[in-house]
Amino acid sequence: MAGDQLVTAVRQQLGLGRLLPLGGPADGAWIAERPAAALLREAGDALPGLRVATVRLCLAEPGAAPEPAVPAPPSALPPGPLRIEADFAATAGRPVPASAGLLREALLACAAERLGLEVSAVDLRVTDLLDEGEGGESGGGPDTAGSAGTPGARGATAEDAGPLETAVLRVPGVVRLVPALGALSRPVRREDGHVLVQLAAAPDRRTLDVARAARAAAQKAADGEGGGRPTVAVLVAALEPPAAS
Repeated sequence: MAGDQLVTAVRQQLGLGRLLPLGGPADGAWIAERPAAALLREAGDALPGLRVATVRLCLAEPGAAPEPAVPAPPSALPPGPLRIEADFAATAGRPVPASAGLLREALLACAAERLGLEVSAVDLRVTDLLDEGEGGESGGGPDTAGSAGTPGARGATAEDAGPLETAVLRVPGVVRLVPALGALSRPVRREDGHVLVQLAAAPDRRTLDVARAARAAAQKAADGEGGGRPTVAVLVAALEPPAAS
């Protein structure tokens, strides 16, 4: 039984991809690569005459990344600037360098304005040519990959949420709390003076802003519980729309 739980936990965490820093060292926030890449891919696919195949993110300079202000989630990358790597197809009717320039601008804008990622480099590779009229909207987006990496994960509900969980759930843009890291039994983990909050955020708000607000709410609630002032980190494990009321 324990072996099965371990396998499930590993598979679940691998589904998240890398845990990427949101903002800078002082923000104490991370996001799973899979939903971040899905949102970036959606931004590229919205351009006419382009179709994005894959998007990957990694640290631009791993050896120069600073230490975070709070303990990071397990296996998370330190808060240094990121590199976006993307493969794409483009129509022959527009010069490839022009298509690459448009895609680079779209990816940088999405990373900064919709996610809150610090990106210092974008590497693009053309892998195919499209017929005229192909490309544009692909139908993918945050709804498609929003809950990716958390299959079967149960979110915290009003019945089982404590004061800290309730405070985070009240933050605008927080959709639900999810135990995304499979080895952790609850979406909010308290251990050795540190709190890790795992959540799904709405894609129509800047993700870093939601994470910052959730972290502030968790910090205030944790301070009110007494027992010393803990540190708080937030992991955005999914981007998904709120449930219909």
